[in-house]
Amino acid sequence: MKQKVVIKLSMNDEKSRKKAFKTVVGHAGVESTALQGKGKDQIEVVGDGIDAVKLATLLRKNVGYAELVTVSPVGEKKDGDNKDDGKKDPSSTQPPVVWSTHPYVYSSVPYHLYQVRDPYYDSNCTIM
Repeated sequence: MKQKVVIKLSMNDEKSRKKAFKTVVGHAGVESTALQGKGKDQIEVVGDGIDAVKLATLLRKNVGYAELVTVSPVGEKKDGDNKDDGKKDPSSTQPPVVWSTHPYVYSSVPYHLYQVRDPYYDSNCTIM
């Protein structure tokens, strides 16, 4: 299934743009990439079977800040589909999926506490 992924990056100079393009193009399933957005800080990736989460993780490791903006399927138009172009039901269109993740998640290892009592201890205290 073809899909379009838009990722917002922190690209300040030409070096980081080249590094981002090199990382994206090397990912499996990518067919085309393009810069978009007001400050050219978003990269649009079109391809077949792209793992958007892995792509965003790779960009975080190689470039810096990367936020997954949208993931949406790409619909290809056929010659027979021209009759429905003007009449679309607004309730049938789905909004794009938006994910916002933190770049780093720190968690601790769970541990269990056990209370061990001495079976031979005899307390004469009646309160406790």
